[in-house]
Amino acid sequence: MVHPVIGTWDVSLKTPIGTLRATYVFHDTGGVPAGTASTAAETVALTAVTCADTRVTWRQSVTRPMRLHLDFDVVVEGDTLAGHSRAGRLPRTVVTGTRRSAGS
Repeated sequence: MVHPVIGTWDVSLKTPIGTLRATYVFHDTGGVPAGTASTAAETVALTAVTCADTRVTWRQSVTRPMRLHLDFDVVVEGDTLAGHSRAGRLPRTVVTGTRRSAGS
């Protein structure tokens, strides 16, 4: 099964401290989705990546701009994704993204 999230994504996270931009790369590891998130400050591995039809969830930890453990819940529709992330009791962050074309 090919998961709908496989590919490279340009993602924006609208946080209380401003919009953060990151590059997400999702790949298939023997039928199991996996990936990384990269900003100018760091690259982190994604954990607990699950795909249920078009809904994708994962977890990641970041150290910049502050140390946080984030839970993501997005829906993939073609070459766009939209949803939210949450860090503990902090407010939800709106997450949107577009898939890069194969040649980018």
